Amino acid sequence: MFAVAIDGPSGAGKSSVSKAVAQRLGFIYVDTGALYRTVALYLIRHGISPEDVDAVTAALPCISVEMKHEKRGQRMLLCGEDVTDQIRTGAVSTAASVSSAIPAVRQFLFKLQTDMAEKYNVVMDGRDIGTVVLPHAQVKIFLTASAEERARRRMAQLRHQGVTEDYDTVLREIKERDERDRSRELAPLKPCEGAVLVDSTNNKKMRQTVDIICDLIKEKLKRDWV
Repeated sequence: MFAVAIDGPSGAGKSSVSKAVAQRLGFIYVDTGALYRTVALYLIRHGISPEDVDAVTAALPCISVEMKHEKRGQRMLLCGEDVTDQIRTGAVSTAASVSSAIPAVRQFLFKLQTDMAEKYNVVMDGRDIGTVVLPHAQVKIFLTASAEERARRRMAQLRHQGVTEDYDTVLREIKERDERDRSRELAPLKPCEGAVLVDSTNNKKMRQTVDIICDLIKEKLKRDWV
């Protein structure tokens, strides 16, 4: 199987870019962030603080997380309920950032991720795919953009969803999440060895970023076939 690991900070466009790359190449797209968001949604619904390590760890056996791939894309199921849309809120994002630093949570979801890579050619995105989940991925990308650009993109996404939010608040939340993800002891956000840095700040269209990554993958595939 062929694996592409795409890591990077929140709001860098990993999900959209990874989905487009996978579609173009005929691979399966795996959004690992959605797994952590699904766990976080369970915690929120049950009044469990994502900072309470003991309570979160105790809750894990009660949580059923499934990832399904359909023609309309990846769908996330929480205890049998499709929560694909519900996990895309700011509150869930913050809770996921905090709870994902808990070792038991990462272990709980680890096998789900590696099983997908064993069964399919995958494009998998997250924050520790190249470093922890798929260290042997044939292609590793670290996709980034400036915090200001990521805040602008997030604002556009929120407007599309009919949500009104303050730019300064969004920018602050992004910077705070960057700091949390970079400074955590377990699987901190950082480019892994051998990763190609792709900065999409000045790419006005997503297709430019997708083209760059697809070219890197095709070149690797070509070399492997020789």
